[in-house]
This record gives sequence, C-alpha cells and structure tokens, in this order.
Amino acid sequence: MTTGCFPAEFKEAIIRPLLKRDGLDLGDLKNYRPVSNLPFLSKLLEKVVQARLLAHLDGNSLLPGWQSAYRRFHGTESAVTKVFNDLLMAVDRGQMSAVCLLDLSAAFDTVDHDLLLQRLERQFGLCGTALQWVRSYLSGRTFRVVYGDVMSFIVYVMCSVPQGSVLGPLFFILYMADLADRVAKYGVSLHAYADDTQLYLHFCRNEIASSVDQLQRCVLDIGHWMSANRLKLNADKTELLFASSSHSRAALSGGYPALQLGADIVAACSRVRLLGVDISFDLSLDHHVSRICAGCYYRLRQLRRIRRSLDSNSLATLVYAAVNSRIDYCNTVLAGAPRTVTDKLQRVLNAAARVVTGTRKFDRGLGRILHDELHWLDVPDRVIFKLAVTVHRCLNGRAPPYLSDYCVPVAGTVTRRHLRSTNRQLLAVPRYRLNTYGRRAFSVAGPTVWNSLPDFIRDPSISSDCFRRLLKTYLFARY
Repeated sequence: MTTGCFPAEFKEAIIRPLLKRDGLDLGDLKNYRPVSNLPFLSKLLEKVVQARLLAHLDGNSLLPGWQSAYRRFHGTESAVTKVFNDLLMAVDRGQMSAVCLLDLSAAFDTVDHDLLLQRLERQFGLCGTALQWVRSYLSGRTFRVVYGDVMSFIVYVMCSVPQGSVLGPLFFILYMADLADRVAKYGVSLHAYADDTQLYLHFCRNEIASSVDQLQRCVLDIGHWMSANRLKLNADKTELLFASSSHSRAALSGGYPALQLGADIVAACSRVRLLGVDISFDLSLDHHVSRICAGCYYRLRQLRRIRRSLDSNSLATLVYAAVNSRIDYCNTVLAGAPRTVTDKLQRVLNAAARVVTGTRKFDRGLGRILHDELHWLDVPDRVIFKLAVTVHRCLNGRAPPYLSDYCVPVAGTVTRRHLRSTNRQLLAVPRYRLNTYGRRAFSVAGPTVWNSLPDFIRDPSISSDCFRRLLKTYLFARY
C-alpha cells in the first residue's frame, strides 16, 4: 500500500456464470451474473483499503444519501421501507405516485476506469499514493470463464469493476454519485440499491399528463448521462407503476399514459418487484404475501421428505433459514396490514412449527408449542418487533439518516408549553388521514409502536442486544 501497487497475482479472476434468479431462461446469456472468484489474500487487502476509504468518505459526508448499497446500517430493507413510506404518505395526502424502476445492462462491466479515477480525485479527494494504488488495482486485470469442466482463454479487462470483489461495488456507487444532480433538476425523488434505481414522483390526479412528461424527460436525461458515462439503460426491463387509492384509480378515465423512451415504450404495470417486495398499484400486499406463502410451502414440502434424516436442532435451523427468514424479510411494510394478510403468513408459521415438532395438523396446543418450546412470535408481533428495533436503531445512530429523520423525539418538536411526555422518550407521531394508507407508513407506525412500549423498554441508550431481549420478553408476556 505504501508503494501504491496492487500485486499482479491478485488481478487474475475465475468467473463462474451464476443465474440471476430461478426460473430464467438458461439459454439467454443476459440472465447470468459474471461473479469473479478472486484470491483470498486479495480480498483481505481490499478489506483494509475499504475500511480506510469508508472512514474517509463517512468522515467527510461524501457518500450519496440516496444510495443504500454496501454501506454500514443500510440495506435492502431500509431502502424498501423508505420508498414504501413515501408512497403511502403521498396517497394519504390524496396524491398519486408514478414509480419508475430503472434497469442497467451489465452495469458493473462497463465502468470506465479513466472516468472513475477522475471522480475519485476531484469529487472524493483521493490523491497521491492512494490514487496510484487504485489505478494499479484497476489496470491489468484478467479473467477466465469456467463452465462445467471447460475453461476459456485469458481475457484482458479494459473497463469494469469486478463483481465478487470487495472494492468493486463501492467504486460503482461512487461512479454513479453524479446521478442525483441530474434527477434533482426535475423534482423527482431518487433512491437506489447498487444499480437498482427507483424514481418516483408525486402529483395530483389532474396533473398526470404533465407529471408523466416530467418523469419522461428525467428518464431520457438519465439515459443521456449514462451513455456519456459508458453505461446503458435497459428500456426492456424498465418498469412503470402508478400508485394510488382505489378511488383515484376508478375516477381516472382513459387509463395511464406510457413512457416514450426513444423507440421504446414503457407501459404501466399493475405491480412491480422492488428489491424482493411486490408492490401493487393500490399498495396492497396481497400478491407479495401470496408469493411468500407459496415459496415457503414449497420448501416445507421438501423439508418434510428429509425430516427423518435430521436431528431436531438441524431441522429447526433449516426451517428458520428457509421459512422464518422469508416471513421476516421487509416485514415493516406489513405494519397496519389487515388480518386477512397476516393470517396467511401465520398459517405458514404454524405449518413450519408442525414440521419442526412433528405434530399433526389438528393436534391441540400449537400455540403453546409455538411460544413456549420454539420461542417464535406470532406474525403481528414479529412486525411490531421489527418496527421497534428499527426505531431503536434510528434513535442511537445505527440506521440510515433517511429513516432516522422520521423518528423525532417529542422534546425536539416545537411546542408552546412543556409537556410531561417530553421526559418519557416519546416520539412525535405525524398526522394522517387514512388508516388504510397513512397509518401503515413507517413514519407513523414506527413512532406509534415505540410510544406504546413500557417506559423501561423505551430507552435508546441501552444496547441493541439488551433492547431486543427486553422487547421479546415483553411481547411473549402478552400471550
């Protein structure tokens, strides 16, 4: 590192094509992800550089606030919570939202090295030996593709950051940092997780034509910016969704307009998948929950076949990994969901408990088994648990700023008189109009759940582990 040189032996990668997700066409090369297998020591060296680079970026607030990938305390769950909250609050205000999910073709593979080095130097302050080391890291890289027992010839890399490396994803989000300036000119909101970029615009019902035109000009400008930066916007996989209440949708005549992106037309969809969560046009989660249930039941059927070959601890671990983790993923969006939705997930949880304990469908005492033996919370309480833990992270600085802004202590709000609640660690709950939309938003549901907790739990200063234990004990005591 002091010499500014990255060893040449660490630049040789082996690529094994991985299918992006199940169900895709095996014969289409676009459906594979070229993940680089790199030497173990190279990743250790990259880890050291990443820690120092992140300390520099975080210390100077240089990372883009709209990017949730490859950052501490950020993730897909926080990104989905942010976007879904904004859509719910817009509908609660009587507005509609146009959501455009952009897709990039081979985003990591087309990063221009010269442009990346210029941005690292001019925007992020890398210079001297540090910049020389990055230049050495990017240059002279090679790879071979392995498929089955066949290995390709050596390919020399002229551009791109390697997928599967430690620094590659971080360099990519720094390469994309200028995108926010383009979007801000059009008054469009932006959020992204790596190359999965979401644009959304709120508007009144009578402004739909002008708003779609505004969004279309924004997407076209983004396409020009990407072309100038050696990136390619994939119009074929770009999706458009109009989120609104059922009343607004019924009152709209003529249907929704489409986006005209050059020779490509992006028509409005009835639902889109945002980082693993299916969002419908009316912001209901029926299809999302049904898809989760179908996947969980399939995995439970597979586990039943091998149950006799596993001990109880191994079976419980497999069930938790294959079923419970899917139920808990992004369950903050289930805040305020009707029982018809959460009951579907509860039936899956009950089926998982029967697989672990070997009980039959109509055996009594399933609630006792679920709570006392397996120590599993019911689905509504799992949602409360996730909301409370997220709020606790927001209050002690372990959550993204875009979520922490929703958790404002009552003591920090402007009031004309001193309230007794200012000393009880309570949060301000924003006003909302509709229980079906506003009450479900994290900015409302999170503070509401936090304020409902007992005073001995509602303490941001205690550690996360202690808070989780206290909260879980409190929720179990309610049974």
